[in-house]
Amino acid sequence: MKSILLSIALAAVAVTAAAGCDKKQDDRRATAKAPVSTVTVAELDGLLAAGACTPVDANGPTTRKNKGVIPGAIRLTDYETFAARELPDDKARPLVFYCANEQCGASHTAAEKAIIAGHRDVRVLSAGIAGWAAAGKAVEPGA
Repeated sequence: MKSILLSIALAAVAVTAAAGCDKKQDDRRATAKAPVSTVTVAELDGLLAAGACTPVDANGPTTRKNKGVIPGAIRLTDYETFAARELPDDKARPLVFYCANEQCGASHTAAEKAIIAGHRDVRVLSAGIAGWAAAGKAVEPGA
């Protein structure tokens, strides 16, 4: 009898804990930020030609060395821990973050951090430096 009661009590605890996890996930979903807007290679090319944005490189040194950097890009020290002072003081200045390619999430992480720091016009080049270079756009050495 004791083992049956113990089994029922443990099952009740497990159900309650699972319900608590679901509640936490629902709370996180409710407070999740809207996704950062994206731009295509052609759109970024036009913005840069017009001087209408600043590109921001969220790649690490190895990717920069291997793939290069979009000319004029700010090179973050690290996509997760960069200091807000690495970005332009003008928080209205449009920023376009990029990383390696469409599978890389560093640009999105860095862009979200810029938004938290108060930047108002923040986008991501989903194609990354790989897509930029594959489209025949200029890159400068990233070393």
